[in-house]
Amino acid sequence: MASRTIRFKLYALLSLPIVALVALWAFVTGYVVGDFFELRQASTLYEQVSAPATALAIEVQQERRFSAIQLSSATDQVDGLPEARGRTDKAVTEFVRHTTALETTSVLDPALGAAISEVSLQAEKLRTIRGDVDGRTVNRLQAVEAFSDITDAVYRLQDQVVTVSEIGLYQQAVGLQRISHAQDLLSRENALISGATLAGQLTHAEYEAIEVLAPNRRLLLSEGVAALDDELSGPFKTLVVSPGYRGLVALEVEIVEESKLPFDKRAWQPIADAFSSTTDKFLTSRGALLNERTDATAGGIIAQIIIAGGLGLAAILGAVILSAKLGRRLAEELGHLRMTALELAEVRLPQVVERLRRGESVDVKADAPPIPTTGTTLEITDVARAFSTVQSTAVEAAVGEARLRHGFNRVFRNLARRNQSLVHRQLTQLDSMQRKTSEPEVLEDLYRLDHLTTRMRRQSEGLIILSGATAGRTWRNPVPLLDVVRAAVAEVEDYKRINVLPMPDAKLTGTATADVTHLLAELLENATVFSPPTTPVSVRGGIAGRGFVVEVEDRGLGLQVRECEAINERLASPPAFDVADSEQLGLFVVSQLAARHGIKVTLNRSPFGGTTAVVFIPQTVLTAAEEVSAATAYE
Repeated sequence: MASRTIRFKLYALLSLPIVALVALWAFVTGYVVGDFFELRQASTLYEQVSAPATALAIEVQQERRFSAIQLSSATDQVDGLPEARGRTDKAVTEFVRHTTALETTSVLDPALGAAISEVSLQAEKLRTIRGDVDGRTVNRLQAVEAFSDITDAVYRLQDQVVTVSEIGLYQQAVGLQRISHAQDLLSRENALISGATLAGQLTHAEYEAIEVLAPNRRLLLSEGVAALDDELSGPFKTLVVSPGYRGLVALEVEIVEESKLPFDKRAWQPIADAFSSTTDKFLTSRGALLNERTDATAGGIIAQIIIAGGLGLAAILGAVILSAKLGRRLAEELGHLRMTALELAEVRLPQVVERLRRGESVDVKADAPPIPTTGTTLEITDVARAFSTVQSTAVEAAVGEARLRHGFNRVFRNLARRNQSLVHRQLTQLDSMQRKTSEPEVLEDLYRLDHLTTRMRRQSEGLIILSGATAGRTWRNPVPLLDVVRAAVAEVEDYKRINVLPMPDAKLTGTATADVTHLLAELLENATVFSPPTTPVSVRGGIAGRGFVVEVEDRGLGLQVRECEAINERLASPPAFDVADSEQLGLFVVSQLAARHGIKVTLNRSPFGGTTAVVFIPQTVLTAAEEVSAATAYE
């Protein structure tokens, strides 16, 4: 899994509740906006569908009554029928124009579209119905039922128009629909009774139809009025308790119970017409009022959208800004802690350790101050304090280790100098003994002891070098490099195998003579130890552009490439002495001596398969030939 920054993870963590909040805000806003569009759609359907359909139903009802009268009249055409037909045709045209407008078709669902198509299909039958009426091929009841098919289609359409989900508006719309349907049933009664009044009697089928229409009308009217609230139902409640309506109901009861026209035949028409006209007027005004309520509710929803949506959006923006600030602050605190920890691990502690290695004194409080805690997050400040404790502990441990190392170095140095003093006295004693004897066998033994003592002196000096001090031997005057090489050869146990080739005159400063001799002796020792005892070790030298080069070549097995690179790296950058790595003490001594005088030592693979040690001695430790003095004694 790919690594991510703490800033990325914090923002990802903070984004989850924000995304949830945005989703909730979008859901609520969408829900409210959906209600708004639903109400706006209801208002559009009322204006473009319901109102034209209601007007069409009213005109069809008027034509239906005149058609029933026409069928009962002996004249070719009763007064008012042509005008009623003209008004019906105009209502059909307006209905088609409104329902086919783009404003209407854009909000129609399949069910509502089918209901509109049914009304249009029924309206197309008007020509056939009128022909049957004019040709008197149908009776009054058949004509009334034919016209009623159109109004039934209109009321089925009205049921589809009521689509609002707001329960209050829905109940009021259903109540008005029932009153309107009751009004249509009264219109059917009126048509049948008007025609029968002119003819003088009702047929048996007409009696049966009125027996069904009258109670259904009264039931629908009472249910519709009961469903309306006080504001909408007020006019209807006043109407149903009026003397005119009571007279209308009494005439209905008389017709149903007596199965004949009322005693006062001419009393029905004015009462029914007055009640129908008043009911139509109330339906129109109450429908407009309900539509205004729908618009007002939609306007209220818009206000809710603006207020709630605006507040929700402001809350989201506030949450985003606050989360961004908190996330940025937390990321900055963690970033500061990270940079401080990296500085501690990569800069400050290594500097302190390096100073301790150089022998400098270190003040823990001054050189390892506590990590500053600028943040306000408790956990981060606790981590910073923990890092401060770790830093202080690490520095104290390094100081303790440095003190322990310095103590060991002093012990090594004191022991080595004591041994060096004893070895020096022993060499002086051997030199005196060599001068006093002339026997070859004794001289050979003394020379062998002298050689071993010289090697012991080199080992003592190695301990001194490991402790960080200088060997102590110095020359007052420059020494020829060839003599330095021969002195180094003399300190090697298997010196007889070493072949020193002629080399140009070059002189080494007295201060560097002891160290260069020791360095070359260590390399020669390694060459003889890591090569077969029957093979020679060659030493050659030459002048380079900026110094002198000495090459020590053996014919051993050589080094692997990686091993050679690792040794060259240690020779170029001397590491701190590690007692656990005691197998290559000679190379460690070489690296220390080389670093002391700017000498560069490199190991390469020789043409014979062995190893060639290349020692580059810089010009800074060389002198001119004429400065060489015969005196080479060391102090």
